Amino acid sequence: MNWIVAATLAGLIAAGSATAARAEQPGADWMPAEQVKQKLMQSGYTQITDLKADDGRWEGEGVKNGKKMDFHADPKTGAITNEKLDD
Repeated sequence: MNWIVAATLAGLIAAGSATAARAEQPGADWMPAEQVKQKLMQSGYTQITDLKADDGRWEGEGVKNGKKMDFHADPKTGAITNEKLDD
């Protein structure tokens, strides 16, 4: 009986890992990361310290007006959709 529980748990973990890995890849129609960085720099960022695909958008950290910020950017246009001070 224990092997059934172990096999089921292993299957669920594997399925969850595969889904998470897919979710963190930029879509085929997304603006490339380098272009997103350029747009962010045009919006006042002086440094981009992290940029990744997550939850259907670009997410990252950078420095704007001398302050460390967290931001979200539209995946197709690179426009900032949300930004806040990094805690």
